[in-house]
Amino acid sequence: MKLKLNGKTALVTASTAGIGLAIARQLYVEGARVIVNGRTQTRVDEALRLVREEKAADGAEALGFAADLASPEGQAALLKAFPKVDILVNNLGVYESKAAAEITAADWNRMFTVNVLSGALLSQAYLQGMRANDWGRIIFVASESGVMIPPDMIHYGVSKAAQIALGRGLAETTAGTGVTVNSVLPGPTLSEGIGHFLEQSLGAKGADRAVIEKEFIAKNRPTSLLRRFIKAEEVASLVAYLASPLAAATNGASVRVEGGLVRSPF
Repeated sequence: MKLKLNGKTALVTASTAGIGLAIARQLYVEGARVIVNGRTQTRVDEALRLVREEKAADGAEALGFAADLASPEGQAALLKAFPKVDILVNNLGVYESKAAAEITAADWNRMFTVNVLSGALLSQAYLQGMRANDWGRIIFVASESGVMIPPDMIHYGVSKAAQIALGRGLAETTAGTGVTVNSVLPGPTLSEGIGHFLEQSLGAKGADRAVIEKEFIAKNRPTSLLRRFIKAEEVASLVAYLASPLAAATNGASVRVEGGLVRSPF
C-alpha cells in the first residue's frame, strides 16, 4: 500500500531499537523524512545505519538527534534543531515489573515523567505548527496495559491510561482541521530489553528465551488470542497507516494491536 508519506517529516522518539526503530524504518520505506532519536550518538548512528539499509520511496531521508527527550534540556535542544514536524510519534517510555506494595514515589514520578509528560510537552510544542499547516499526525504508542491494568506493573498501566486520555484530549483540540491525534495500544512485544523484563517477571534468569516467552504469555497474559509475543514490525505497520493521509477519518481513537488479549470488542 502506498501511504503517501513522501517528504513528510516524522519524529519518532526513542527509535534506536524495538517498536520505535521498526516505526522509523517503516516510515522511511514509505518516503518520509525520519528523525531517529536516542539518548546517545552511538545508538542513534547505529539505528540510522539500519534505517538506511531499507529500500525507500522517493523523498525518504534519515536524520538523527541524540538527547534524552524526557528532560527539559533535551526537549529544548530538539525544538531548536527541528522546530516543525508533520508527524510526531511519541514512543518514548519505560516499564518495569514491580509489586504494588513496593512502588515508590520515585517510581511513580519517573513513570509519569517519561511516559506521559514527555509526550504531552512535545505534542503541545508541535501541534501549533501542525494546525497552522492544516495537516499533522500525533501518535502515542500506549499499551493495552492502559485498558487492563496489570497487577504486576500498576504504575506502568496507570501511566498508559493517562497517555490514552491525553491523546483523546488533544484530539478534541483538532476539530475541523487536517490534524489527527491517536493512540496505538500494543500488547507484549518483542524488543531489545524484553529478556531482562521477562527474567524479572518470572524469576527465570538464564532460562531459554522461547520457553520464557511462552511461560510469560500463559501466566501473565492468558487471554491472548495470538498466544505469542507481537513483532515490532506488526505494530509499526499500524502506526505508519495512522501517520498517513489515508487515515484522515481516524481521530481521537485508541487502536489496539494487542493480539486479542483484551476481552472486549470495543
